Amino acid sequence: MERLDVLDEEGHVTGKVEDKDIIHEKGLWHKEVDAWIVNERGEILIQKRASTKKQRPNKWITTGGHVKSGENVKEAMIREIKEEIGLDCEKENLYLILIAKHRSYQGDNNVFRYLYFYRTQKQIQDFTIQKDELSDLKYITLQELEDIVINKNKDYLFWKEEYIQDVIHYLKKNI
Repeated sequence: MERLDVLDEEGHVTGKVEDKDIIHEKGLWHKEVDAWIVNERGEILIQKRASTKKQRPNKWITTGGHVKSGENVKEAMIREIKEEIGLDCEKENLYLILIAKHRSYQGDNNVFRYLYFYRTQKQIQDFTIQKDELSDLKYITLQELEDIVINKNKDYLFWKEEYIQDVIHYLKKNI
């Protein structure tokens, strides 16, 4: 059971803690983290969610997850990266891109999302995926990301997010 802090609509901790499934069921505000991991060629690492996932199975996304109750956001990002793809990242090399308030269209994932940027020299074969979470990893170019967003490709979860243009702008300046 994963316990998360419940937030108000301004992102403040309310003092309530709920199970992740209850949070999603009730559409309660909470924190999540996403990592935009980029290799030396400027390609962006994305991962495919396992077919057994309750929410958004078989969709391509960035590395990330929930911030546990009482957990520091940056530490949650480091934990998620290690758990999902086996990458040990240094705290000082993890840069906050932005914090996005996102109200879910389905009402099941109202979240304050902390987006981080991280550089790596690792190749796909150097990662170890968490099999119950993921089924595949790949690198895509910035142009491929832009095409996914423009075409609203439903196999990817980037195009629906209100902040994706801000992320693309950041990536263009930093990769």
